[in-house]
Amino acid sequence: MMPGIGYHRTPAYLDNQQGITYILPSHHPSCSRNATSKSLPPCDLPLLSVEADTGLTMNILRSTGSLSRAFQLCHGPRSLPVIRCQARPLPRRGFHAAASLWGVKSQVLKDVGEGITEVQIIQWYVEEGAYIEEWKPLCQYQSDKAVDDITSRYEGVVKKLHFQADDTVPTGKALCDIEVENGKYPDDNPPPVPKTEPIEPTPARSSPPEAPSTQPTQTTTPAPVNSITNNKPRSPHATLATPAVRGMLKIHNVNIEDVQGTGKDGRVLKEDVQRFIAERDQAPSTQPTAPGMQEETAVKLTPIQSQMFKNMTNSLSIPQFLYADELNVNNVMAIRKKLANDPKDPQKISLLSFVIKAMSLALNDYPLLNAKIDTTDPAKPQLIMRAKHNIGVAMDTPQGLLVPNIKDVANRSILEIAAEILRLNALAKERKLTPADLSGGTITASNIGNIGGTYVAPVVIPNEMAILGIGKSRTVPIFDDAGQVTKGELVNFSWSADHRVVDGATMARMANRVRELVESPEQMLLNLR
Repeated sequence: MMPGIGYHRTPAYLDNQQGITYILPSHHPSCSRNATSKSLPPCDLPLLSVEADTGLTMNILRSTGSLSRAFQLCHGPRSLPVIRCQARPLPRRGFHAAASLWGVKSQVLKDVGEGITEVQIIQWYVEEGAYIEEWKPLCQYQSDKAVDDITSRYEGVVKKLHFQADDTVPTGKALCDIEVENGKYPDDNPPPVPKTEPIEPTPARSSPPEAPSTQPTQTTTPAPVNSITNNKPRSPHATLATPAVRGMLKIHNVNIEDVQGTGKDGRVLKEDVQRFIAERDQAPSTQPTAPGMQEETAVKLTPIQSQMFKNMTNSLSIPQFLYADELNVNNVMAIRKKLANDPKDPQKISLLSFVIKAMSLALNDYPLLNAKIDTTDPAKPQLIMRAKHNIGVAMDTPQGLLVPNIKDVANRSILEIAAEILRLNALAKERKLTPADLSGGTITASNIGNIGGTYVAPVVIPNEMAILGIGKSRTVPIFDDAGQVTKGELVNFSWSADHRVVDGATMARMANRVRELVESPEQMLLNLR
């Protein structure tokens, strides 16, 4: 019962400041018929109609600063005064929260640039119900060009993860919902309320009657399934694994949920995957494969493969031509050997470092090969000339082909170029290349000869004019200037160029200039700035 509402055997009045009923003696001044009004602080109590037995009324008005009272006593049992109180219902006050007071914020995947429209989640660093600080890593993603972390824009509790590991997320979609302190992020919009639409039931399709079989039927008893999966309760971290482990899972077509992890909090380790594969391969096949039947399995393309698919499809829409030549690299190989055997400061410099520097020096004479075509207006295409020589280097990595580029080669020494190649190669193997490493290339060199292949037919990368493919070196007998047979180390250089702008003569002159610099590396000293 609310204080002050009810029956009392002694005179009483309601004090809104304390929210209690005071009991008054019968001789108190408030018990007289013409009691004066008493001023009280504003209150939030209901509007009351207090009726005494004599019919006089006392009104208590809420949300005002005064309380008027007039008491008329009536006598109940044992001649004690009684005040009867009845509450008159009032309309309730409604409350609503403004947009700035929303408690849940959606972390949206922003545009990562370079035309990337989607990424693949590799792993989450948090789970639902976990507390996350602002700017702490939320998850690791892989795009067609790099692997990076996404940090949290909010501080709070993770309420929902909208995507799981290995899912592909388009830009602009919410990755997760985070419950934050009310009013802490007033400039952000609340998460949209999903609209539910009634789903019409799909009528079941009636299967056509089977034709009578003319072959004798055989009754087979299905063999029991040999399950390798451990049925122990799974930890919420059981689907967490490093990128290397996830790469192994994809190669061997293994579902991470089928592997019992032995790492911290049940995480799947490399050894767990190897043990699972060994057990799976040793398990006897329960169903014989019919002879002549080909087993086919659908495997999704990785983000890097998907982007390569798009880029190469676009590249083949460009008319290209191939120009190939053989280079004698005896002199540059002799310099490499001398630098590597220097007792004071041995330097191991690859042939590619000399080639990249030669390409940059040749671009000073043929800047067209460093440009790109702007086809924003197909009716009026134009050339965009680029001053810096950002030469891309095609690299074979565990996750596929990547092409980071060495920035501003014209202002780098051969030693600096060699160090940059090593740095980019190490980052590529660890999947730590940044978008800056992979963007802004102007021309590319692909040293496929490190793997094999004497002759190459490279494909021009979009937004570039040419690409150089370098074959493997081979030792063959050649004639020197005196006509004597000697040992020569030859390398095939294959150029591809965009034939919409670059003609064969320009490409041949550019290739000849690179050849002169590589075959006579001392000329590079004369052209250094």
